[in-house]
Amino acid sequence: MGRNLLSGAQRFSTTVLRSILSHRSQNNPVPFANCPYPRRQYNPLRLSFPARRLSTTNITSAMASAVSLPAAVESLSLQTTSKTSKFPGCYPTLNPVDIYREHIAEKLGAAADIDPEKIYTRLQWTNTLDKGDLVLPVPSLQIKGKSPQELCKELAQKFPESDLVSPPVPFGVHLQFFFKLDRLTKTVIGQILKDKATFGSNGNQGLRDPKDPSKGRKKIIVEFSSPNIAKPFHAGHLRSTIIGGFLANLYTVVGWDVIKMNYLGDWGKQYGLLANGYKQFGDEEKLLKDPINHLFDVYVKINAIVSEQDGPIKELKEQIKTKKEKGEDVSESEEKLAKLVDASEDEKARKYFKSMEDGDADALALWRRFRDLSIQKYKETYARLNIDFDDYSGESQIKQESMSMANETLKSSGVSEASEGAVIVDFVKHGAKKLGKAIIVRKDGTPLYLTRDIGAILERDEAYHFDKMIYVVAAQQDLHLAQLFKITELMGYKDLAGRCQHINFGMVRGMSTRKGTVKFLDDILRDVADKMHEVMKKNTEKYEQIENPEETADTLGITSVMVQDMSGKRINGYDFNLDAMTSFEGDTGPYLQYAHARLCSIVRKAELDVAELPSANLDLLTESNATDLVRLLSQWPDVVLNTTKTLEPTTILTYLFRMTHILSSGYDTLKVVGSEPEVKKARLALYESARQVLHNGMRILGLNPVSRM
Repeated sequence: MGRNLLSGAQRFSTTVLRSILSHRSQNNPVPFANCPYPRRQYNPLRLSFPARRLSTTNITSAMASAVSLPAAVESLSLQTTSKTSKFPGCYPTLNPVDIYREHIAEKLGAAADIDPEKIYTRLQWTNTLDKGDLVLPVPSLQIKGKSPQELCKELAQKFPESDLVSPPVPFGVHLQFFFKLDRLTKTVIGQILKDKATFGSNGNQGLRDPKDPSKGRKKIIVEFSSPNIAKPFHAGHLRSTIIGGFLANLYTVVGWDVIKMNYLGDWGKQYGLLANGYKQFGDEEKLLKDPINHLFDVYVKINAIVSEQDGPIKELKEQIKTKKEKGEDVSESEEKLAKLVDASEDEKARKYFKSMEDGDADALALWRRFRDLSIQKYKETYARLNIDFDDYSGESQIKQESMSMANETLKSSGVSEASEGAVIVDFVKHGAKKLGKAIIVRKDGTPLYLTRDIGAILERDEAYHFDKMIYVVAAQQDLHLAQLFKITELMGYKDLAGRCQHINFGMVRGMSTRKGTVKFLDDILRDVADKMHEVMKKNTEKYEQIENPEETADTLGITSVMVQDMSGKRINGYDFNLDAMTSFEGDTGPYLQYAHARLCSIVRKAELDVAELPSANLDLLTESNATDLVRLLSQWPDVVLNTTKTLEPTTILTYLFRMTHILSSGYDTLKVVGSEPEVKKARLALYESARQVLHNGMRILGLNPVSRM
């Protein structure tokens, strides 16, 4: 079975951009096609690049070949630097705030005779601007002899005059630092306008050894989505694909070599059931036209027969049990039961699957046809949503030798044991009481899902030599993944187990369409797109300016679903609410897209060349709305870095909404059209910087920013 059925995971495919930038030379970021504000909506990567790692050379070739295509080719972009700092993780040329961290650490360290590195590593960025731009929790310095409050005041007094930072403000046991705005504004806006799509990225963070780039980049496998073949790609796939795509994007922009893996549920007795069902209910024409939905219809019909047959079988089993308790003869009943079981579709499916495992050519040919048609259909769905995978793996791909070797290792090391004809692992005997017991091999000798996962983890390590592997699977499978990692450790692969991580999440409740309770992906997306289209039509003037309103409505609909999913912490489930998610009121997907489209509109209407903005006189940006926005923009590289620690989409989403709130409160004050030429240019530089950061953030989340709506 696929991850989604085993876990009950809530998964669904979403807008995720291809990471075609893999092998970049230092200080040579690949160019990024920025929004030049045409009427046509950007629809990144409607192309079908091969699922492979691309070098800088063939990236350039791929981009050049796309010139004639109607959609702009964009990708997540990355920058690195060879400039180093004595402080760990400090990259002043990539992160403006690192300039100030470095400055504060040096100045305060010299004035108070404290190791500057100790100060540097303890400086924190703030969640609200009123608390400063950086804050130092004084108790974290672990300086004895004085109370933290007294020490805080003393350090504030000792801090010397600075051209970058105002005199620090003691606040309880914290020292608050506010950056001087004239220098900050020039530094931040200048860097954003220069770096564009690469602002916030940092390829140095993905190096195995930041001090020696020749050792290469760290490699990560992100396994996500993982539907079952011959089943509709339904709303149950929602969360895994959204979160997995986000994580793949996040690790890409911090320099890791990312492998996106789709581990399909493509093996098991259910395919014996499906094959037999197809012989009874299959239609070749329907199969070719819509393979997944037709196979699903077949599966439902054959399962209905199984359910009908299960009733008499269960009833007869109960009768036999009762007779045995009474000491009555059950031979006739058992003979009848054997005939019922042997004639049942469930038993026929078991035998058919056994023939598949034994290598029957005809059985495998039909299964392979179902698999290939299903994957082809899945790829169409993923392509519609701008997502691709580097590896379409699956249960069927796990080699028998890998599972046999794992079973032999478990047996020889005393980790597994025989139990009533089956092979199990009793975790209690290995000091992991909470993990209970797990069956490795059934009584009939067939391996279980856990067995295949053990084989898979070993094969992936051998094939990819990864530094980290993430399984994006629902919280219902916490026990399964914990057992998998523990078994890997007990087999002697402690390092391998330590490189694996389960990213879990809660359930989505109440997902249905307006037309009923069918929970298929296409129905959900059609509903949200229709709803957004209705909203767009209400503004006739703007609607007529959109070249492809249906496509824009679809993008907004997908954004609506995704933003609702990412608004809370992963572990929290939520209620699927069509009306709430498609609203322009509050922190929703449409509101976020509106913010980006409005910034694009401001730049269009200004009728200034964006290329001239770096020469703007930024001293004219004195209003609090402008300076607050600059201060927030400076935090973006830190937000990206912090997200690699939380691995929560909401970390980025919350930041983006903070930015849109500051923007919306300042539009009346910071007007562009009608302003004095130099003021207009300065404000436009600010707005373009905000648009770029908003764009970069949305891209990491997997959203497709629109320029008109």
